[in-house]
Amino acid sequence: MPIKPLSSAKLYRASTLKKLSSDCKSTKHLEPLDEIVGQARAQQAVEFALSMKEKGYNIYALGRNGLGKRTMVLRHLNRQAPNSNGRTLFDWCYVVNFDDSRSPKVLKLPAGMGLSFKKDIEKLMSKLLKALPLAFDNEMYYNRADRLKSQLTSRQEEALLVLTEEAKRNSVGLSISAQGNYELVALNGEEPHTEESYVALSAQEQERMQNAISALEAQLRGIVRQITVWEEEYSEKQQKHDEQVAEEVLTHALASLKQQYKEQTNVKSYIKAMHKDILDNLDIFLEESEEQAALAYASMSKKMPRRYQINVLVSQESQLQPIIVEETPNYHTIFGYVENATYKGTVFTDFSLIRPGSLHKANGGVLMIDAVKVLEHPYVWDGLKRALRSRKLSLTSLEREVTLSGTISLDPEAIPLDVKIILFGDFATYKLLQQYDAEFTELFRVTADFEDRMPRTDVSEGHYAQFISSIVHSNQILHCDRKAIARVIEFSSRQADDQNMLSLHSVDIANLLREANYCARAANANMIRVSHVEQALFNKEKRICRAKDEFMQSFINGQTLIDTQGETVGQVNGLSVMSTTDYQFGAPSRITATSSFGEGKVFDIERNVELSGSIHSKGVMILTAYIAAILGKTDKIPLSTHLTFEQSYGGVDGDSATMAELCAMLSSFSGKGIRQDIAITGSMNQFGEAQPIGGVNEKIEGFFDVCKIKGRRDTQGVIIPQSNVHNLMLRRDIVEAVEKGKFHIWAINHVNQAIELLTGCKVGTLNQQGDYPKNSILGLAQARLNGLRHRDTKD
Repeated sequence: MPIKPLSSAKLYRASTLKKLSSDCKSTKHLEPLDEIVGQARAQQAVEFALSMKEKGYNIYALGRNGLGKRTMVLRHLNRQAPNSNGRTLFDWCYVVNFDDSRSPKVLKLPAGMGLSFKKDIEKLMSKLLKALPLAFDNEMYYNRADRLKSQLTSRQEEALLVLTEEAKRNSVGLSISAQGNYELVALNGEEPHTEESYVALSAQEQERMQNAISALEAQLRGIVRQITVWEEEYSEKQQKHDEQVAEEVLTHALASLKQQYKEQTNVKSYIKAMHKDILDNLDIFLEESEEQAALAYASMSKKMPRRYQINVLVSQESQLQPIIVEETPNYHTIFGYVENATYKGTVFTDFSLIRPGSLHKANGGVLMIDAVKVLEHPYVWDGLKRALRSRKLSLTSLEREVTLSGTISLDPEAIPLDVKIILFGDFATYKLLQQYDAEFTELFRVTADFEDRMPRTDVSEGHYAQFISSIVHSNQILHCDRKAIARVIEFSSRQADDQNMLSLHSVDIANLLREANYCARAANANMIRVSHVEQALFNKEKRICRAKDEFMQSFINGQTLIDTQGETVGQVNGLSVMSTTDYQFGAPSRITATSSFGEGKVFDIERNVELSGSIHSKGVMILTAYIAAILGKTDKIPLSTHLTFEQSYGGVDGDSATMAELCAMLSSFSGKGIRQDIAITGSMNQFGEAQPIGGVNEKIEGFFDVCKIKGRRDTQGVIIPQSNVHNLMLRRDIVEAVEKGKFHIWAINHVNQAIELLTGCKVGTLNQQGDYPKNSILGLAQARLNGLRHRDTKD
């Protein structure tokens, strides 16, 4: 019974939008969908991971780019209520460590308190900068200081006066040199001896004078030591006096601050330590050392001592969990860094120059990063794993990790880390991490596997229409009418390569709607209609189909040889797909088979010259096994066959030409010609059953276009596997040609059906004697083989 071609109804599934009410005329009347359609599995995985408090339940969002992974996760997270993840949010601040300035300390404050604490400290400093100098600039302070100074001076003068009197009695004078040192000199009356007058003295007098000076010098050294002690006592008393004055000011200024933060233990400890440090560093406020004070005030923001600034690293603006998307995940943007400042040629750094990274900002919430970008930047992946393992965020200098230099840098106290990391990546990156990083599965225990497609039903079409509406609303483009919605859904089905599926590649749909909106506005339309969608699709193809146009031009000018009418022995029209970066199209090609006396081997010319891949070679081996099963059960096949893709120079792979190659071989064996107005595509197994292939729409369209170039005939058509019928979403012109009987598509289950269509002759069935009917394809082939066997026996 001859095989009937498919009806036009099988070639394209139109969208009916049955689940939309008749009142719904456009996306204006459709409620936008608040989630990504078809990703229930991935959404459940995300919900599960976010609800787990234990370490290691981070997420790898698996799927191709453009599926809306990030959009879905963001929408899900933004719907969360405050504190829905059970985490308490905090503000994080760095402050100076008064005991070791190289190791800044962390202050953990309730959410929203960090900035107010910073402002309170700034107000305190502003108050102290005025109050402390005033406290040291009044008569009471000066009187007390003068009294202490007078006491010291009196004691010094009294001690020196006794020594001076005794020296005079021994004709020795006490003087102070230009350098401020005490000197004892011999006196000649009231004046010091000159060299001449001293020499004129008797030896006995000189000796007496020297002994007196030596004794006086010993006393002088004792007095100088005593004066030093008195000066130290004076300094201590003066410092205590200064501290008492400052203490009175500080006690008053800090009283309200201590009361305000009495519930915050770490803040109370910091204020206490700051209180003590201010007393130890009063010169900063009193500007006694100008250079030191200038450096202390070398702030790029406020006129206050840097030592007492509060560096608010993270300030929570609300109780909603922070959701951070890091677009450029290098080491500094993820983990933070320490800046350097320059003041009057001096380069310095301190705790106030610590800057936060994405992990700081996402602490208590979620950080989303692209997996490939993380792996592209050195040290980021190792640092991320280290932070997740330890659950601490250590701000270590990258330069210190990658160099051997001993450059002085800060070593800030680590911040406790409680964050969920979501890595977005494809399957190849996922397998790479699984294979080469043993820690990956331990730290990213949840895989959110995003679907590429979803089943196409009346209900899902309704959801998809809402999804289209959400894109329209979010992009603020013109609304789509009902037919335009249906056409976009049909386009999605074509993208999915299945009548019964819809593509979830949301980027493609969004781009189509934007381009259709451009066409509609260019035509001054008030709504996107189906003609605008068609125009957008046409414009896009026109932009990217240069490779196809060049390929088709080779048929027009005769450079690529192909027949679309008549019959030829050992020659069949095969179908393949050629691809560029963002476009693929059908590429018909001539497949030929020649046979000659031999040992039954099949020579794949493509394989022999290394132009075919392993899958194509597997297909040739399968058809070789099938030929041996039907023609060589009792004796070897005395023919050698050479198979090739004519004018193929770029390599061949895939098994979709297996049935075409088998038909060419049997034609060569039997001498029966093959129709050139029919092209064939399809894989097969060792039993001759047709198996599905990819790119069926492009292949059919490619042969249809070549037929138009070479001359249309009503007998032309394409043979495809029956299992590919559900993949058909063909162009409108092909559907119309089939509807009018001017083009045909046959769907087969077995290669024998293809042979009969191509040759117009029965394949033949083996009888009890082991022979095929004489006029069948296999009968003709068998007769030729038997003749060769008989001749071989005679020889």
